[in-house]
Amino acid sequence: MINPIAGFSKLSKIEKIQWIANAYFSDTESAIVQIKRYWNSDEKLQQLHDEFIENTITNFYIPLGVAPNFLINGKYKTIPMAIEESSVVAAAAKSAKFWATRGGFKATVLNTEKIGQVHFLYKGDFSKLEAFLSEIKSKLFAETENITANMQKRGGGILNIELRNKSDLLANYFQLHVTFETKDSMGANFINSCLEQIAKTFKTAAATFSIFSEEEKQLEIVMSILSNYVPNCIVRVEVSCKIEDLAEKHIENPKEFAEKFVQAVNIAEVEPFRAVTHNKGIMNGIDAVVLATGNDFRAVEAGIHAHASKSGRYSSLSHAKIENGNFCFWMEIPLALGTVGGLTSLHPMVKLSLEMLEKPSASELMEIVAVAGLAQNFAALRSLTTTGIQEGHMKMHLNNILNQFQVTNDERAQIKKHFKDTTVVHSSVVSFIENLRK
Repeated sequence: MINPIAGFSKLSKIEKIQWIANAYFSDTESAIVQIKRYWNSDEKLQQLHDEFIENTITNFYIPLGVAPNFLINGKYKTIPMAIEESSVVAAAAKSAKFWATRGGFKATVLNTEKIGQVHFLYKGDFSKLEAFLSEIKSKLFAETENITANMQKRGGGILNIELRNKSDLLANYFQLHVTFETKDSMGANFINSCLEQIAKTFKTAAATFSIFSEEEKQLEIVMSILSNYVPNCIVRVEVSCKIEDLAEKHIENPKEFAEKFVQAVNIAEVEPFRAVTHNKGIMNGIDAVVLATGNDFRAVEAGIHAHASKSGRYSSLSHAKIENGNFCFWMEIPLALGTVGGLTSLHPMVKLSLEMLEKPSASELMEIVAVAGLAQNFAALRSLTTTGIQEGHMKMHLNNILNQFQVTNDERAQIKKHFKDTTVVHSSVVSFIENLRK
C-alpha cells in the first residue's frame, strides 16, 4: 500500500521521478530510464515543455501527421493532425483527394460571438434587479476598459451584458449573460478577467443601490466563468456535386450510393446510439487539428456535443440530402478557436502547424477544422456504406500489431504480403507470426 506524500509539488523533477519509481515499480532503474528516454535532448526545449503543466516528469508523444490536397474555398491546404488512432489521417487525405476533383469544400463562418456568465443569488423583486442593471450597465463596461482596451483596438471586446432570470430552475438564481468578440484569440483568460471585474463592480454597486432592501443589497456572487457552449460562434462547411460525379472505384452505382449515404445520415439524426459514434468520427478529424494548433479540444468537444443535443435529443452533427440531381453533405458546428495567445506562441509544433496552414486567422482556422471533421465523416460513411469500415482500418492497425510483436523487416514483408488480400484479424496475425517463427 502506497502512503500519501506531502509536498510533492515542491520536489525537483528528479526527486518526483525517483519517488514514483520507488513507489510503483519493482524495477526502479528501468522505470527511470523509460521516463527519461522521452526527454528532449535540447534542455531549453524540455524546460519549455516542463512548464506547460505542473508536476511534469516526461513527455507523452502523439504522432503529428498531415493530410494534403484539401481544396477549401478554392485554395489548397495541407492540414496537420495530431492523433494516435490509425486510419484517421489516411481517411482525411482520401476525402480531400475525392472532393478536390468535385469542387472542394465550401466553408463559411456564420458568427464568432462567445459567452461568459456571472452566476449570482438574489432574494427580492426582479423588477428592482432589472432597474439596477439598467442604471449600472455603463459602469460595468467602463470598469472593464483597462482589460478590454487592447482587444477593442483589434475590433473585439464586450458586446452586451444581459440579465437572465433562472429562478424557475433554481431558487434565487440569476445570471449576467455576457457576450464577447475576441477576434483571433480564443479569449478564455480575457473573458474570465472581464467577468470577475463585472462581478466585483456589480456586487459593490448593489450594496448602495437606493431602492434595494437590505436583503436585496446582499446579493451573492457564486462564480464568474466563460461558457464553452458557443451557439453563436458557428461555422458551416459543405460539399456537393451531381450524383453521377460520385462515381469512382468503390462507387459503381452513384445513385444507389447517394441514397444509402443519405439514409445512413438520417439514421444518425434519429438514433442516439448511432449518433454518438457518428459524431465521434467527426471529432476524430476536429480534435486532431485542434490539438495540432494548440487549442483546447476538451472545450471544443463539450461545446459541440451540447450543440448535438440542442433539440433535446442527441443527434447527428452532419446532414445529407439529394436535391435536383445533386448530392449535398453539410454540417454547422460551434467552434471557439484562437491563433494567438496560449500555446500558439509557445509550442514549437503548434507554431509549425499554424505556419503550415499559412498563419490563418481564428475564423479561417474554424473553417479548416470544420472541413477536417466533415471529411472524416464522409470517409467513414463512404466505407460503412460500401466496403465496410474494418477492411481499411484493420490494414492500418496491422502495423500496431507488428510493432507489438517486434517483428523483423523480413517477417514484416512476409506478413504484409500474406494479409494484402486477407482480412486482418488480431488472432490471425498472431497465429501467422507464431508459425513464421517455428
